[in-house]
Amino acid sequence: MSSEAPARQMQAAGPEERLLGLLVEAGTLDSDGAERARRAASHSPLGLTRILLELGLVPERDLMQALETGMGIPLASADAYPREPILQDEVAERFLREHRAVLLSADAATVTLATSDPLNQFLVDAIALATGRAVEIKSALSSDIEQWLQRLHALDTSPMHGGAEAGPHAGAETDLARLRESASEAPVIRFVSGLISRAVEAGASDIHIEPFERRLRIRLRIDGVLKEEEPAAVDLAPAIISRLKIMSGLDIAERRLPQDGAMKIPVRGRDVDFRVATAPVAFGECAVIRILDKSSVPLDMQALGFDATTLGRVEGLLRRPNGIMLVTGPTGSGKTTTLYASLSRLNSAERKILSVEDPVEYRLPGVNQIQVKPEIGLTFANVLRSVLRHDPDVILVGEIRDAETARIAVQAALTGHVVLSTVHTNSAAAALTRLMDMGVEDYLLTSTITGIVSQRLVRSLCRSCRASVPMRAEWLEEFRSAGLDAGPDTPVFLPQGCPACNHTGFKGRTVIAEVLVPDETIRGLVLERSGASVIHAAAIALGMETLRHNGLRRVLDGVTSLEEVSRVVQQEEGS
Repeated sequence: MSSEAPARQMQAAGPEERLLGLLVEAGTLDSDGAERARRAASHSPLGLTRILLELGLVPERDLMQALETGMGIPLASADAYPREPILQDEVAERFLREHRAVLLSADAATVTLATSDPLNQFLVDAIALATGRAVEIKSALSSDIEQWLQRLHALDTSPMHGGAEAGPHAGAETDLARLRESASEAPVIRFVSGLISRAVEAGASDIHIEPFERRLRIRLRIDGVLKEEEPAAVDLAPAIISRLKIMSGLDIAERRLPQDGAMKIPVRGRDVDFRVATAPVAFGECAVIRILDKSSVPLDMQALGFDATTLGRVEGLLRRPNGIMLVTGPTGSGKTTTLYASLSRLNSAERKILSVEDPVEYRLPGVNQIQVKPEIGLTFANVLRSVLRHDPDVILVGEIRDAETARIAVQAALTGHVVLSTVHTNSAAAALTRLMDMGVEDYLLTSTITGIVSQRLVRSLCRSCRASVPMRAEWLEEFRSAGLDAGPDTPVFLPQGCPACNHTGFKGRTVIAEVLVPDETIRGLVLERSGASVIHAAAIALGMETLRHNGLRRVLDGVTSLEEVSRVVQQEEGS
């Protein structure tokens, strides 16, 4: 009896309340988000569906699914869109554009309308009045609507088509005005907002927008691998790039030089930070949007994926009262996240922590974070000199890039500070030789470097669909050559693909790492200025687990795949 009451109440409520109820019941929207949508709807001319999307409260596909399964409003399929305009003499193109709608078909009695705002009764009544027909409603994704509106209704005089094709005699001011106008067009705003929302929901780390001669390629980097999205019309490229520049505070008139900016946008009710970089290319400008979603990044060493053995070694380094701990690896290997997690571990009321970064990626409560600005002389080295006068216990240096920064970091460690930093090298041993190449004296390195963590990120197998397969002979040989305990009956897991992992076989990423803790043998090799390969071999002989060995061990644990480890780890680790 009681279970039927909510259903009766939902049926009695209006369509917008019914939709909110469905979303809350499905767990797609929480009660606070529903109340926020109600308040916005009471003060806005926009329909509820548009408000939910504009505020980033609900993923668009989840919204469309609720409309279809709960309210009987089907999603228009891709093949339902017409090749030619429907009733263009009766319904104005501008009206359809403003209301995000496309006429799919019409007969003597009925017209079928696809819209991303299917609860908009004004839209339905206006179409019925204009055509003299009954209106059948279907829901539609905003990206589909925009793509088909461009194909079916775009006018030659539209500023959307001015961008890169402006005539050679068009003045600079006219061109700039056209860019500003096109970047402010509703379809462009919705396209950019929709793209960003989809990327955040998919867990992407970057969005790549790349114009070519006949297409605008859009790719998302998800779990370290680029995945191509549905391309946009190439003539939208100037407007899309201009929109991103406006949002991130860049100069839309400057198209000859690279630019960097930042922005903060609410997505599904939470603020997400983004970094935007543009650069001139052959067919216009490309852009990369770096997504800095702190809520999706666990600043906890164990949550990052360090196995128990490696985690114990890293935590041992963090317990040292002074000295330098370095994190190495190529771009995109999670070095900064590991440093932030380390700071979170060290952060307490008894310690003063200062960081010098370029840029500051995440705000850490309790940490004094300084953004370097080389253009005004605020370099790593200059800031570090000043920082030492602030009596910190822990100092994070975003990256040791030059000899001066390296020397000051060493001096800070010598005077009793804990210093955390990164160096771009392929192995832990190579970090020592890199610092020597920068001009840091070998005896200072042996006195200050407490440990070096070299890491990579590998994709984690989806726990919902990974499949156990028998050990193959070539796999067994590889495991045994690495000294791992594996036999013919040892299972190996492979990726399969399911809806939970978007049919990739992988979900999320985890860390594989090697930790080099210098002892007397390693220090002696540094004083002899031995090469990285010699130091690497000595560290292995003393018990260091290499990146590859750590990765293969995670394969046997069912965490990742052998192919994934081979993809990210070089065979010759000491090089």
